Amino acid sequence: MAQDLVRYQNSGDFHFVTFSCHRRQPHLLFPEAKSLFEHSLETIRIRYDFFVFGYVLMPEHVHLLVSEPKKAALSKAIQALKLSVAVQREQRPLKLKYMHRNPVTRGLVKKPEDWPWSSFHHYSTGEIGTVEVESWWTATRRESVLEKAHISKSRCGTPSTADGN
Repeated sequence: MAQDLVRYQNSGDFHFVTFSCHRRQPHLLFPEAKSLFEHSLETIRIRYDFFVFGYVLMPEHVHLLVSEPKKAALSKAIQALKLSVAVQREQRPLKLKYMHRNPVTRGLVKKPEDWPWSSFHHYSTGEIGTVEVESWWTATRRESVLEKAHISKSRCGTPSTADGN
């Protein structure tokens, strides 16, 4: 199938690009994963010098409408985008584990949860601490609040239209 695919490079046209997550797993299900992807897309857009005319992030795949990059082939820019997201997704948990284990390594406590000046407790329980930590818990709470606000607004007696106005 891929050998029959015809690619038109250096045509000056827009390119509609669709790709799936590894094994079509929903790696973009949570808001923090989508944010990470958006930040990577912006970094790669600047690095490879191309325009993004539109994008949609679905839980297990991505749609992009982009121009041709000025600094490399589109395939190289997409490869760099995917690699950027994959590396960041792998490094974040490793870095958090290192950080949270640091007080244990230094002999200050026996377990990471025993050190009160850390985000470990938030990640393990979702409890809100002194510092707001961006995590799955935080994103879920934020979405819940927005959802409730939307429901309240729609129930206040004002008819809504299809476009939300």
